[in-house]
Amino acid sequence: MRSAEKFSGEQYGRKFPHDTMIHQKSQQDRDALLFAMNLSLGVGIFMVLLKGGAYLLTGSSAILSDAAESIVHVAAVVFASYSLRLSFQPADERHHYGHAKISFFSVGFEGGMITIAALYILEASIQNWMTGIQIEHIGIGTVLTLLAIFINGVLGKYLIRLGKEQNSNILVANGHHTFTDCWTGIAVLTGLGFVLATKWLPFDPICGILMALNILRTGVSLMRAAFSGLMDKADPEAYLALTTLLDSETQARGMTYHQPRLRHLGDAHEVAVHLVFPQGESLQSAHDTATEIETAIQNTLTPAYVTTHLECAGNHDTIHPVGKPEPRI
Repeated sequence: MRSAEKFSGEQYGRKFPHDTMIHQKSQQDRDALLFAMNLSLGVGIFMVLLKGGAYLLTGSSAILSDAAESIVHVAAVVFASYSLRLSFQPADERHHYGHAKISFFSVGFEGGMITIAALYILEASIQNWMTGIQIEHIGIGTVLTLLAIFINGVLGKYLIRLGKEQNSNILVANGHHTFTDCWTGIAVLTGLGFVLATKWLPFDPICGILMALNILRTGVSLMRAAFSGLMDKADPEAYLALTTLLDSETQARGMTYHQPRLRHLGDAHEVAVHLVFPQGESLQSAHDTATEIETAIQNTLTPAYVTTHLECAGNHDTIHPVGKPEPRI
């Protein structure tokens, strides 16, 4: 039995799960997410122009690496913007559970782009160190880098906050990527500051190398998160909340449960659990109780799509003997 069982897909003569909660995200929420993504894209393009100009003025390898990371960031934002729009699409004939899982692909793509940028920065910094270092107009480069740090810091914080409020992995990942751009700028500024203070030019590529390693860590972390989502890796915190709730609800009703499962769909949790009712309980009563438990789960793991399998304690062990695989729901 599936709660919130208003499906879409009438144009095919049938209905599909997942549509009710997809449409709980209001048009205002969608507009806010799209505005944030468009803002990120616009700022990303501005950063490319700003940092490109700073490199032309200074010749700094760290600033060049920073500009290259911004180009990669723009490419990642374009894909993230497409993914965000696709995730809003309701369930259909080919995608019975909607399109929200695209968020994991988007996070993985963003992590891959960050990793590519990190490797380029690492190579460019080492190459610059080996072939000779020439830096000019450091003061102007410092001012432009400070401006970039401020803009990316504010934007990154805004994207992550809104993404968490709206349960959007895509926007959160984009916010982390923007913060990566911010940390890149801090590394550039540190390198230029050391060069100004000591007149020792190798500080510039050294900071570029350190910056690349930090960016690489972020990229790998995002790719791991995407892989975990695509492989339905269990969320220990959500699972604990689920089992704690089920313990309380079933004990209060004199019944039991087993085989609780959950996975993240990208914008919500999908939960399945077997509920074992006392012998003699009517189907209507069991249905009502299951619906109440499903509603409690939805209120705890918001949003959540819940499927319950109703069983009778009287013949449970006969139908499902120990060692025999039980049905997966």
